[in-house]
Amino acid sequence: MSEVKRENWGSKLGLILAMAGNAIGLGNFWRYPYQAASNGGGAFMIPYFFALVFMGIPLMFVEWNLGKTGGKYGHGTLGPMVYLQAREKAKPRNAAVLGAIAGGFAFAVTVLVNSYYNHIIGWTLGYSVMSFTGGYMDPAVKTVDILSKYLANPANLGFWVVTLALLALAVNGGIKKGIEVVAKIMMPLIYVFGIVLIVKTLTLGSPVKPDWSPLAGLDFIWSPRWQDLNFKSAMAAAGQIFFTLSLGMGIIANYASYLKADDDIVLSGFTTVALNEFAEVILGGTIAIPIAFTFLGTEGLGAGVGLSFISLPNIFRIMGGGGLFGGLWFLLLFFAGFTSAIAMFNYLTALLEEEMGIQRKFGTWAIFGLYVLVGLPIALEATIGGKGLGGLNYFSAVDNWVGNVFLIVLGLIEVVVTGWLMGRKGLDEINHGSYWKLPKWFYVAFIQILTPVSILAFLVGFLWTTFTSGTYKVVDTWSLAGTIVSFAVVVIGAVQAYVNIKRKYGEELSSNTVKILK
Repeated sequence: MSEVKRENWGSKLGLILAMAGNAIGLGNFWRYPYQAASNGGGAFMIPYFFALVFMGIPLMFVEWNLGKTGGKYGHGTLGPMVYLQAREKAKPRNAAVLGAIAGGFAFAVTVLVNSYYNHIIGWTLGYSVMSFTGGYMDPAVKTVDILSKYLANPANLGFWVVTLALLALAVNGGIKKGIEVVAKIMMPLIYVFGIVLIVKTLTLGSPVKPDWSPLAGLDFIWSPRWQDLNFKSAMAAAGQIFFTLSLGMGIIANYASYLKADDDIVLSGFTTVALNEFAEVILGGTIAIPIAFTFLGTEGLGAGVGLSFISLPNIFRIMGGGGLFGGLWFLLLFFAGFTSAIAMFNYLTALLEEEMGIQRKFGTWAIFGLYVLVGLPIALEATIGGKGLGGLNYFSAVDNWVGNVFLIVLGLIEVVVTGWLMGRKGLDEINHGSYWKLPKWFYVAFIQILTPVSILAFLVGFLWTTFTSGTYKVVDTWSLAGTIVSFAVVVIGAVQAYVNIKRKYGEELSSNTVKILK
């Protein structure tokens, strides 16, 4: 079987920006600040960096390697990629089962995450318009009521549809003329807007109380509160690493499948991690929390997921130039979300294009239709009866399973396949074309031992604590539907992945013997 010609990245800069955009998303600016603030501040950073070193960085190399391997033979999706590596030591039929399971989870993640993630991106677009037009500036109306009414208003679903249409148009342009162009525009703007907002944040002074200042907010983040450091906060830190680096989704591997044969994996993968962490820890951690602390004190940090959409709009009302800076904040969130969502959109488009023979120009609009379909339950739950914030149990159920379980399971499969079934050949593939060579001791110590053990410990610990605490209990029909749909999509994805593997490697499966790759 010969290598397959595929589209490649147009430039090293475009590749790095696209990969960084893939990783840099709403999790950096929306999720990370309230996770850090509510889980011990500086104490939270200890398990956070532990998870980054023991799970995040090694798994990043694994996913780049999976993608580069699969791309050589025309695969941009995870099922066949895992199959190709697993059959190094496993029999083809067993490797196909592993590939099908991995493909099922990747399909579920890319379908289900964007079923609600695109809605949130739409919210950020809508709120950026509201910021510039003064839509939430009336002090007589509570910002929590504004958000609830916004979600309950069917007209605001237009921002969601516009987001989906823009994603389809970008992915329709392909790697060089679509995704790479978007990355080269949006990624620099994210950093520019972030720096402007940091400058504004650090010059706010103490407008409410003398001891409420941006520096005091930073001190709150970075001062370790050891009493808040526990198993739950450690689990939150590990989960944040998976979420922020876009690991266990298949989308890092998808982007890496467009690499050239001699492209560098080690340096590029490490650069992706570095850019993401700068955006998260430096930019994300130096904007939302200090602003909230300056105007609301510690009470403002307890808003959790409402920090961006409830607490900060309340602050933008009274901040000098609040409409402008609020608009920049929500545009930053929109760009960050868009550059991540486009990777998931492209994953499914690649599945249609490369595994099912559907042309990209038709496939992108098929995925547009799919995302409208799977996003409707989120839209209907929030808008039916004007529930707004009170009607997001379907959203919560899907997010719990996908964001906290499916990602981790898929990451565990990936690292076991590369580390143990590829064995030493996995290290050789990672180092091929790399300026920096990954040392053998790192590969053995981390990718073969510490990383899978750490991921497994996290998965077992998380499931134990969440089930015993009742986090996954079914509270109504919507939450039950969210659970059923989540697992149904995994099954559909696994069947689809197995069919695609069998279509291309049927001869191997029939004889249960590996054919030599030429």
